[in-house]
Amino acid sequence: MSEPLSLVEVLATVPDPRFRRGRRHPLTAILSLAVVATLAGSKSLEAIAQFARDRGKPLAHALGFTRGLTPTKSCLSKLFRRLDIAAFEEAPGRWILNRVEHQGWDAVAIDGKAVKGSADGDLPGAHLLTAYVPAACAVLKQVRVDAKTNEHKAALRMPGVLPLDGKVVTGDAMFTHRDFAREVRDRGGDYILIVKDNQPELKGQIISALHGDADFSPLPA
Repeated sequence: MSEPLSLVEVLATVPDPRFRRGRRHPLTAILSLAVVATLAGSKSLEAIAQFARDRGKPLAHALGFTRGLTPTKSCLSKLFRRLDIAAFEEAPGRWILNRVEHQGWDAVAIDGKAVKGSADGDLPGAHLLTAYVPAACAVLKQVRVDAKTNEHKAALRMPGVLPLDGKVVTGDAMFTHRDFAREVRDRGGDYILIVKDNQPELKGQIISALHGDADFSPLPA
């Protein structure tokens, strides 16, 4: 088995949106700083920049800043406004998946939540659907749930971006739909989904099936 990828290796695959002329800091170093500072509790661009300044040249050189200097808040802001967000989010997700595959896992939980603190005035908060591996305490994938759709529709995109062969997908009643279950099975996975009283016909069929089909009419001779 090959060695798992490092986080720096996957961050190096994110395309740089800047022109070659005038680049002061390596993109991989900036992204590494953003990840490390966020994991350490930084919640804003100013906090990320301050995190780097407080730790000086040792951290700068360790992350790959060739001049020993780290970016300012304005530098981070200009870069992140131009960055390919999908590619950036994909990088740590691929790193986590690679490490989880080396550890082994057999179940993934699908759930959606509104991101705390993401609401701004009259603007609603960001709603994300998350694929979480309990055995590794790791999020494999997140997709945004648009205001015009719901978690069920967003979940239909999940099986196509997750390695589900031989895995079990768990979810709440929101995902108890034929199309989602079929998508999981088509990808080689199984599922455990919750059925509640708001789906009385389906619940009744399940109860009957678990009691030897006692409530079903007998088949014709």
